[in-house]
Amino acid sequence: MSITAAPPEAETTAERIPLSYNQEFLRAFDKGETDGAFGHRHTLVCGWRVTGVIDLAALQRALDDVVVRHEVLRTAVRGDEQGGHQVIEPPSPVLLEVRELGDGEGAPRDARAEEFLNELDARPFDVRELPHLRAAVGRFDATDAVLVLATHHTSTDAWSLQVIMRDLAAAYAARVAGGGQSGQDAAAQYQEFARWQQDTAASARVDRARGYWRERLAGARITGITSDRPRDENLASAYGVHRFVFDAQLSSAVLRTARDTRCTPFMVMAAAYSVLLRERTGTTDVVFPTFSSGRYEERFMDAVGPFFNFVPVRVDTTGCATLGEVLGRAREACVGAYQYEIPFARIAEDSPELLAPFADASLAVVAFEVLQTAFPMEGSNAGGLAFAEIRYRTRSQQVSSAIPDGGLWAMDVLPNGQLAGSLKFDHHRFDESTATDLVARFRELLSTLADAPHTPLD
Repeated sequence: MSITAAPPEAETTAERIPLSYNQEFLRAFDKGETDGAFGHRHTLVCGWRVTGVIDLAALQRALDDVVVRHEVLRTAVRGDEQGGHQVIEPPSPVLLEVRELGDGEGAPRDARAEEFLNELDARPFDVRELPHLRAAVGRFDATDAVLVLATHHTSTDAWSLQVIMRDLAAAYAARVAGGGQSGQDAAAQYQEFARWQQDTAASARVDRARGYWRERLAGARITGITSDRPRDENLASAYGVHRFVFDAQLSSAVLRTARDTRCTPFMVMAAAYSVLLRERTGTTDVVFPTFSSGRYEERFMDAVGPFFNFVPVRVDTTGCATLGEVLGRAREACVGAYQYEIPFARIAEDSPELLAPFADASLAVVAFEVLQTAFPMEGSNAGGLAFAEIRYRTRSQQVSSAIPDGGLWAMDVLPNGQLAGSLKFDHHRFDESTATDLVARFRELLSTLADAPHTPLD
């Protein structure tokens, strides 16, 4: 196990902080210190363009304020003979790197900003290194810079990074204004969420949801894609990412279809993805995993931690004659999945066969999601600085942050309405050409679904 063993003076049972269901889920993908859920590339990295003169001393203090505010950033997951638990460590300084990016031989700054972000995304981050937060500033000149935040994924999720950035901006403004900490209300802590999950594990709502999932997933398995090469347990994963942005015409058509059919953009894209899996695997009964924010109560919306929940979506296309009919099935599946959402661990307890493809060395499970923007920073101003998240990304990477297993397909609806995406894959298992072919076929299916939903499915 890569999680740290408890020291001799380990906490008593009464003091032990339990793990959340999601932390236990991550432990199931523990492959040591260099791979898997606790590996040194299982990270989250985001970047923002910053306009204005950055006070680096104030930024350092603000980063440290965020670590004090959110204790999960200084929390270790430990294991002993009694099982896994959380241990909160005292605050320590955040590593802040500053680099002068110079003129870049005339290359556009937007391109160089993305390259800087990609470089930092590829860096390892030892799970034993606390706090689980790093920062880097790349400066083009005195008033134009890139701010990159990196966290270990065992302590955060994509929503959490936006919370961290929002709180960092508030802390920075307070430090610049008067040198003190911001006057924000106290944040809910992740250990509260873990305890709440334990306390509410048995309830009528959970029982109803488990009944729904038992019926919904009866006889089902997650749909795995046959990889170009089988998994080699002796090789650590080597993840890269293929990025793309769809043109304005297609993006507009997808968003229009979503409005006209009373669907979300995710439902429309999930329908196209289901057809892609159907074509790729030959099965008509498709099950793919997606992710939710996992924040079941309002009080946890402003909290930081690995809240994300693994949610299975079953789209049975059997009997569908057209792409439009698949969209109807996808809408129904998504509505039910989110209406009855519970921690995936509870679903897996009742439907263990669902996870069988993870054990098949020839199959890879590719999760599909549409990113959620919890706290948009575009146009915001704090302490004399304006922030804009770098979401328009077209540069692929040979080396990137990793996931515990399989692949990850993420879509994003940009502020200008365009659809951007990334497909993360293991080079040991997939050729890059396979990733680009999958995206190309997905684009064709999405375009046909939006423009001609009555097109025959076969």
